[in-house]
Amino acid sequence: MPLALIALAIGAFGIGTTEFVIMGLLPQVADTFQVSIPTAGFLVTGYALGVVVGAPLMTVLGTRIPRKKMLMLLMGLFVIGNVISATAPVFGVMLAGRIVASFAHGAFFGIGSVVAAGLVAPQKKAGAIAMMFTGLTLANVIGVPLGTLVGQDIGWRLTFLLVAALGVVGLLGVARLVPEQPRPEGVRLRHEIAAFRNVQVLLAMAMTVLGFGGVFAAITYISPMMTSVAGFSGSGVTWLLVLFGLGMVSGNLIGGRFADRALMPMLYVSLGGLALVLALFTLTAHDRIASAVTIFLIGGLGFATVPPLQKRVLDQASGAPTLASAVNIGAFNLGNALSAWLGGIVIAAGLGYTAPNWVGAVLAASALVLALVSSTLERRSGSSANRIVAGAAPAEPLARTEQPSEVPLNR
Repeated sequence: MPLALIALAIGAFGIGTTEFVIMGLLPQVADTFQVSIPTAGFLVTGYALGVVVGAPLMTVLGTRIPRKKMLMLLMGLFVIGNVISATAPVFGVMLAGRIVASFAHGAFFGIGSVVAAGLVAPQKKAGAIAMMFTGLTLANVIGVPLGTLVGQDIGWRLTFLLVAALGVVGLLGVARLVPEQPRPEGVRLRHEIAAFRNVQVLLAMAMTVLGFGGVFAAITYISPMMTSVAGFSGSGVTWLLVLFGLGMVSGNLIGGRFADRALMPMLYVSLGGLALVLALFTLTAHDRIASAVTIFLIGGLGFATVPPLQKRVLDQASGAPTLASAVNIGAFNLGNALSAWLGGIVIAAGLGYTAPNWVGAVLAASALVLALVSSTLERRSGSSANRIVAGAAPAEPLARTEQPSEVPLNR
């Protein structure tokens, strides 16, 4: 794998850290600005919605900029957003900093996926995408726990300054290691938008929303579920999240490896397994060991869908993949927001802290159904094309017999 992928992974590591570390620092931030925990929670929601909006917006703005330069600009925006958050005098300014940083998120992963896929041979594209996303998964194993520890013991402002420093390292890595990639000639915004007319692109994005949404339906409420149902302490939940991150790393690498060999079968296995494991989590959540194993599997199966889904969008939007790739990153965050909302509804309805697991199972199973529909439509489309070619073949001799003058003329 090219060294340029390391630079992309470093940027992904910083982005993943800033996205998730806030969840462990909400009490400290709320205390600093004298706001409630639910109000501080807007720092999470605002970031997710910023990704959904920023992904297509920043990609559209970057259609006339070479991809390497755009990646550098996005990392610069990420650094600025985190510095604003770290130095914010009031809560509103910190929220603005979070939104600024979030605008770099979707476009960086979207454009980065296109760049990563272009650095390797066609049969290794999913593996290259997975290598970049390894930075995001490692953030949950290393960056988030360390950032939470620093924020709780020294101060949350230092955490965001360190994340900004990671962004600087990522920016320098992109500048030094990523090769120059001029904007492809002939690519226009209307070409990028036209990719969304492809039903397969829309189906892949819907799979992204539902499939990864199934993961966050359970993980969003992992803390009250594990402390109230499984009997873990608060510090025990931190290590469970590390275990979840390790599952993400494993699933990401496995998904990238096998998606290059058999993309759709990989999606069938990962989405089907995820739906089953989430359904079982309603039972295993009552046992510490079983719940720990299940959390690892949720992380693994959930992130095993990421490389194949991202590659599916790139393949189906070939010729104009950049905007579609970035919007698909926003789809992950849309799934996170949707599933967290649905999980909150079932808890509020009095169904218990394990109820979101059923929500997640239904979402993942729905994504599996869409994968099967997508594959069926693709096969039918191929069969129709074959029938047209087969039906046209006999007409060729007839056309020649209708024009006998061609034979003497050719001679």
